[in-house]
Amino acid sequence: MFLLCFGLFIFLSVHSLRLSGDGFRDRWIARVGEKGFKLQFTAVSIVGFILILVGFGLARETPLLLWTPWPPMRLVAALLTLISFVLLAAAYVPGNAVKAKLHHPMILAVKVWALAHLLSNASAAHVVLFGSFLVWSVLCFRAARRREKRLQTSYAPGNNPSTVITVVLGGLAWALFALWGHGWLIGIRVLT
Repeated sequence: MFLLCFGLFIFLSVHSLRLSGDGFRDRWIARVGEKGFKLQFTAVSIVGFILILVGFGLARETPLLLWTPWPPMRLVAALLTLISFVLLAAAYVPGNAVKAKLHHPMILAVKVWALAHLLSNASAAHVVLFGSFLVWSVLCFRAARRREKRLQTSYAPGNNPSTVITVVLGGLAWALFALWGHGWLIGIRVLT
């Protein structure tokens, strides 16, 4: 469990640079330049991510079950992850109404993904992993909204073709991952 917690600390710390403002991030960029920042940010993120993967894998070998999830939560989790995949697609498809309305669909995708996994899993490792990401996403979304308000950021309205593409791409990605990818990468088949 230590590796999982340490990996989460590293990964979420580097992804939390803007929670208290842009000062630290701006000083880091000023010191090493934009390219240097991106390189160092990526390197630290990869180290944290690898520690999360290894730590979570080790923690799953001897699971500590905290409660028994209600069986219908698997269906609820599947539906929530579908929403999460659509939100994730919205972060990358330009001009969609989802991003225009919600502004930060990737952070919301992480929030919904983490909640889905907390509802359907009950081991200590799951609670630590997905609970950490849920708390992080709530704090990041709130900070991003405050930053937008302070800067008076406005978003162009989305258009229907981009929105349809967003929903279709998110749905297709979800179906591929649910039917094949989750079992291949995680070792647990979610839709059988």
